[in-house]
This record gives sequence, structure tokens and C-alpha cells, in this order.
Amino acid sequence: MSADQTIDHDSWNYSPAKLPRQSKIKLGRIHGVLPFTGVRNPGFRSSSSHRVWMTYRTAANDHRPEVGIAESAAEAAVAHELLLSPLLYDLQFQPLKVYLRPGDRKGPSYTHDLLATFVDGRRTLIFVRNSDSLQKPRTRREIEAIQAATPSSAADSMIIVDAGRYSRQRRENLFRLHEAIQTPDPEIDDIVLWTACNHRSLWLMRDLFPLLDLPQKTVFKSCYRLIARGALTANLDHVVAEWSRIEVAS
Repeated sequence: MSADQTIDHDSWNYSPAKLPRQSKIKLGRIHGVLPFTGVRNPGFRSSSSHRVWMTYRTAANDHRPEVGIAESAAEAAVAHELLLSPLLYDLQFQPLKVYLRPGDRKGPSYTHDLLATFVDGRRTLIFVRNSDSLQKPRTRREIEAIQAATPSSAADSMIIVDAGRYSRQRRENLFRLHEAIQTPDPEIDDIVLWTACNHRSLWLMRDLFPLLDLPQKTVFKSCYRLIARGALTANLDHVVAEWSRIEVAS
């Protein structure tokens, strides 16, 4: 292709440039971190989708950090939201591959996004897809085929999650809330929560700062942890910061 035939993707053609498929990114061993255990590594380079590498902790692995790879930002947000729940026991990324034609292991297949195991023993497979796709009859047929091909022993249920529920800001907030709970401080959290419960004119997060003999950053991090555990509420579709409206959960 000559220079005058080259399509300039910066000046007028705003769609992502079609680039050659690159090899998957493979992580080596990380000291003190459990490796990725999914049946498929979705971590290939892409110019059109957002792959997310993360470490997370669950009770199933004695809260040791483990590598997870999400195939989209929405899938990672669903994982972060699940990891905030005290009812979660284990979380697996890309946990199971099923073949859509019974007995045909060379035909079309599907790898489930997430498998959540809860402390009561329930296991739930999670299918994450964008809103437009979920409206299409083809996607509904695909979901039915996946459900039919998934053995009943794999999980107790399968839920469909609309990625449109996770705005960009909500995804960012869920990431930060998950990061906040990695450094717990229950004594500080009890003090901050007690102050919030007893401050009748509480409106913004920053209203708590002058009431506590603690560094502002300490109170700020505590508020994040309290929001993560549901003791305080905030609008996760807006930036959660000192000017955010917060309330004590009822």
C-alpha cells in the first residue's frame, strides 16, 4: 500500500485502527502471589477492548493475593463489586469452558467469565455483556445454548449482568474501594463510623474532618472502607471524594 492510500486514523477516520493480532501477555511467577488459574488466558493485546490484570484475596486462599485477568473493564468491575461482599468465599476468572455442540470438542465453545462461590456454598456463574448485545435475539440464543451446554454440577445458577450498569466512574470507584479494603484498620473505622452516626448535620465527607483528631487522609481512607462494607453510602456514579454526599446506611 502506497503512502497516499494509507488511512489516517487521527484526522478523520475515528474508528479504531485494525492492527495485527498480537501474542497473549503471559505473566511469570510473582513472589508471594498465586498464579492465574483460569482455563483460558484472555490477556491478549487489543486496540478495541480493555483487558484488566488485578490481584485479589479471598477466604478460599487464606486471603493470599492471587492473579485475576478480566476480559473487559465491566467484567473487572463486577469482580471488584463481588470482592467487597462479606458473603463471598471464592472468585474464579475464566473458570470453565463448555462446548456448544454436545460431543464436538472442535466446534464452537464458550468460556464463562466468572464463578463466585459464597460462604453458604452457593456457586454462581456470571455472564457479562454490554447492553446493546443483550437486546439482540442472537445473544439470547447464545445464552440459551451456553446454559444448555453447562453441566448442572458446575454451579447452582447462572446470572446475566448488563455491563451498562457500570458507568466509567462506577468502575473507577469500585476499583478504589477494593484497593481501600486491602489495608484494614477496624479501630479507626469504628471511630469514624461512630462520629458519622452522631453528627446530625452530616452532609459531605469533609464534614467529618474537623470532628476527628486524625489526619485527613486517614479519615478519607476510612470513609472508603466504610462505603465498601456498606456502613456508609455514596453515589458511586459520581467521583467519591471529600465533597461527596455521604450518609450512614440505615
